[in-house]
Amino acid sequence: MPGALRILRAGFGATIQDGGRHGQLRYGITPAGPMDWRAFRTANLALGNHAERAAAVEIGVGGIEVFCATTTPIGVAFCGGGFSWRRDGRQVGCAARLILRPGETLTAHPGRHGVFAYLAVSGGLATPVELGSRATHTRSGIGGIDGRMLRDGDLLPLFAGGWPFGEARISAPWLDGDPAPVRVVLGPQDDYFGAAALNAFFGAEFRLTAGDRMAYRLEGPEIAHERGFNIVSDGIALGAIQIAGDRKPLILMADHPPTGGYPKLGHVIRADIGRLAQLRPGETCRFLPVGVEEARAAWLACENAVAATSRHLRPLQSAPHFGGRSP
Repeated sequence: MPGALRILRAGFGATIQDGGRHGQLRYGITPAGPMDWRAFRTANLALGNHAERAAAVEIGVGGIEVFCATTTPIGVAFCGGGFSWRRDGRQVGCAARLILRPGETLTAHPGRHGVFAYLAVSGGLATPVELGSRATHTRSGIGGIDGRMLRDGDLLPLFAGGWPFGEARISAPWLDGDPAPVRVVLGPQDDYFGAAALNAFFGAEFRLTAGDRMAYRLEGPEIAHERGFNIVSDGIALGAIQIAGDRKPLILMADHPPTGGYPKLGHVIRADIGRLAQLRPGETCRFLPVGVEEARAAWLACENAVAATSRHLRPLQSAPHFGGRSP
């Protein structure tokens, strides 16, 4: 084995993710994959990795600390949320591409905003492929390391290979916080809701009360049904906005189930799902209805921005040393 990253401290929610286990929902297999696809791809593209297939570490608000257990330097990149990163105690910003040398540590602490950050390694993580993906889905126990969250002491195997680049800061304006409303395409069961319910949903502010990789629950005005709240179970897609019997929006995220039996008022568009994922409990958002063509144009614009990551690399300026090496 060419080496590994050793997990010295894994905060709650840290998992291994790649682009997801797609094309198998009809078999009851949840896609998993990153909560914020924009940040995940940005970290991989900064290293020249494949944007979707290369596995990386998704880091939750518990942060993480890793140790470079290799005999030669490795290339790493990180971004997402307002996390603060340190290499051997030295501040290295919130989004950068680094050369991590044997014995060095890299630590991430959450900042004032954001929930998910991503740590990518040149070539990706060499964890086993299960059902066509390395993505972790903890509820079914597949992917990553034994289908679970990362723990202190875990070793993350690496692929052999070097890197043809130097260190750099990642300037990614598409990952900046944006107070604009989250855009929604109506359907497929928006006919279960009358004009008053739709006006209430799009005219009010909602607060995130609870959330995990499967779904985000929002608190706000009640969204009343006109035709009941039970339907014949049908397929669930990322960003589906279910309204169950409690009349509260439940937005399905990366670990969403394959099917569901509540009416879906609409879907958060792909361009905005990462922005929604970065909300912390207690934070608020508003929603805006858009058409399919507008949603598609926003998605393509976001894809194009992320694809240009290599053109958004700037000289890295490390802060002064603030302490010794981590143990």
